[in-house]
Amino acid sequence: MTRTPLAAGALLAIVALALAGCSGSSSPDATGTSGASGGTVELTFWHGYTEADGDVLNQIVADFNDSQEAVHIVTEVNPWDVIDDTLLPSLSAGNGPDIVAMPAERLPVYAAKGAFVALDDFYDDAANNATELNAGAVEMVTVDGTKYGVPTGFVPLALYYNKALFDAAGLSEPPATWQEWVDTATALTVDANGDGTPEQYGVVLPDHSTVANGLWPSLFYGNGGEIVADGEAVVDSPENAETLAFWRDAIVDDAISPTGADGIGADELFSSGKAAMTVGGPWMTSIAEENGIDLGIAAIPAGPEAQAASAIGISMAITEQDDPEVQAAAEQFFAYFFNDENSIAWSLGSGWPPLRTDIPADAVAENPTVAALTPMAEFGRALLPGVVNTTDVLTAVDELTQRAMAGEDIATLLAEAQDKVEAALADQ
Repeated sequence: MTRTPLAAGALLAIVALALAGCSGSSSPDATGTSGASGGTVELTFWHGYTEADGDVLNQIVADFNDSQEAVHIVTEVNPWDVIDDTLLPSLSAGNGPDIVAMPAERLPVYAAKGAFVALDDFYDDAANNATELNAGAVEMVTVDGTKYGVPTGFVPLALYYNKALFDAAGLSEPPATWQEWVDTATALTVDANGDGTPEQYGVVLPDHSTVANGLWPSLFYGNGGEIVADGEAVVDSPENAETLAFWRDAIVDDAISPTGADGIGADELFSSGKAAMTVGGPWMTSIAEENGIDLGIAAIPAGPEAQAASAIGISMAITEQDDPEVQAAAEQFFAYFFNDENSIAWSLGSGWPPLRTDIPADAVAENPTVAALTPMAEFGRALLPGVVNTTDVLTAVDELTQRAMAGEDIATLLAEAQDKVEAALADQ
């Protein structure tokens, strides 16, 4: 089994204790069941799914428990940030989970510290239903060429639009290219009193703290740009300079979107009917329903070089330990999670596209959001796959886009961002 070297210093000590103590649930309990041969393997599974998706996931776990007697899983639900804050201390104390779900961008942090089991052998076994998983979803759980998790969610950001506002402007179709996007947004922008502050924006494109930090990476991808490629910082590029200039002209000069908005502000503008289009994820369906918006869903318009969108992802991993039966039991659950029936049930319940690309479209047609998003899954790209220090990288991008939309010199900002991303990659 491949293991990643542990980080130095205090984190080394924490994880070393975790590995020595293993997971609390793999030790014998009062009933005598454990990971030892001959008894039921008891697993603890931490996740942060709390809405309808949590109900479906817990039902899948219950069905798995009922389907056989060799493995029993107990779920513990906590907010995602609580899981992130408590995972290593819990492992060091010997009472952490055997399986843990977390936002995919956090997985490399723990994989780099040796906290997760390598799963390449799981992927190599066709019986585990992993061979047809979305390639981008697999990429997001891969660190230095080794797979350390399995995806539980992978959905590209998409364009969400208000059909009533489109109808009022005489528009029937969502834009398909950047130029159509700007033209459509211009037609939908209303500044009735001519004061330069529209009462209705054609689109809201936040310039910082954006939805899942993926809006601007999506735009960079569309023009052939990147932030990190092959482990190297590449944010300072002619392609990214062109992207920032194009969208600054549209946002500032054409006033199709407010400046200074963040992701929360964007949702508020759209939900109040003051913006006709926005970029978001499946939760926009609930926002639209709560606010009486007739919602349309389309792919993020294609840029000059590519049809691409940053994807939001969640992954499951097995915590590192010395008990092979615990690992085998967790992998047994993963294979069950990816079978035909559960792949469909999970997609319909979570509102995200199927993770397996061989699930037929008509199998998820009863959920309109899933049906709309599923064809877009092929355009989804993992956000900073394998990058450990995503926080500092995304902070640098956040500062770049906000200051660029505020009018600062783009060449200077890109050079500064390049230095910051290089420093973040070096500090991993």
